[in-house]
Amino acid sequence: MKKKTTLKRVLRFWPLYLMLIPGTIYLIINNYIPLFGLVIAFKKVDYSVGILKSPWAGFSNFTYLFATKDAWIMFRNTIGYNIVFIILGNLLGLVTAIAMDTIKNKFFKNFSQVVILIPYLLSIIIVTYVVYAFLNPSNGFINNSILKPLGAKGVNWYNVPKPWPVILTIVHLWMSFGYSSILYYSTLIGIDKTYYEAAVVDGAGTWRQITHVTLPCMKGTIIILMILAIGRICYSDFGLFYQIPMHSGLLYSTTQTIDTFVFRALLEQNNIGRSSAAGLFQSVLGFILVVTANTVVSKLDKESALF
Repeated sequence: MKKKTTLKRVLRFWPLYLMLIPGTIYLIINNYIPLFGLVIAFKKVDYSVGILKSPWAGFSNFTYLFATKDAWIMFRNTIGYNIVFIILGNLLGLVTAIAMDTIKNKFFKNFSQVVILIPYLLSIIIVTYVVYAFLNPSNGFINNSILKPLGAKGVNWYNVPKPWPVILTIVHLWMSFGYSSILYYSTLIGIDKTYYEAAVVDGAGTWRQITHVTLPCMKGTIIILMILAIGRICYSDFGLFYQIPMHSGLLYSTTQTIDTFVFRALLEQNNIGRSSAAGLFQSVLGFILVVTANTVVSKLDKESALF
């Protein structure tokens, strides 16, 4: 009887199951079959015999990340930058979304959404040359149009590491805040407007409406985006940290991250085992952070948890 019920259900919804097949195939090919490559992280790959016949290396590929003299620098930069990006990025996206919601002119609202989203859609190569136009030591905008008129000496930006934490943070926020603000705005427009009407009747001003209506209603979205961001705290935007500084060796103290370090090591040593170990380490640590953050959230507010 149960088999007949299941068969009837399948036959009833066969168009939906048919639509599910391409996505399932893509998921298997793109996400599950490549998991076989994880074995590379535990091997000393010998191209002459292939991956499967290469000798096992145990966990020696993983210790490489911590044994190098640059380990502290790259871990500090990767995690430190991401913490700043998470806090400032979400805050800027939230403020922008709230600001867009207050715009009454429909054309200007749509136009502003397009404008702030453009940097997110730009190629990192284009962004690199935009930044270079500002920071070029000889004829860049900052040296020629700001510092020189003020009587200050020009700065060779690509040789001085100290300003780069600020530069990279500004570039990242400029590139990403448009996308995060659209995500927040999509939640914001779904809030029941009667809440705001009731708040106005009670005498609440704009700030009280934001703190007592907008933010509580957006709490779920904020928490989910924060949890997902925490899961990638050990990853870095390779283009941001490699292309934007023009891979200058003098800036490694402030631009070296796990991803750029592994890439440079792969170019110099051609050791794919160590590169795979770094990727696996980042994934496992990201998984642990997501589960931990979600557990903490579920203890405080179960409805806001991701799973």
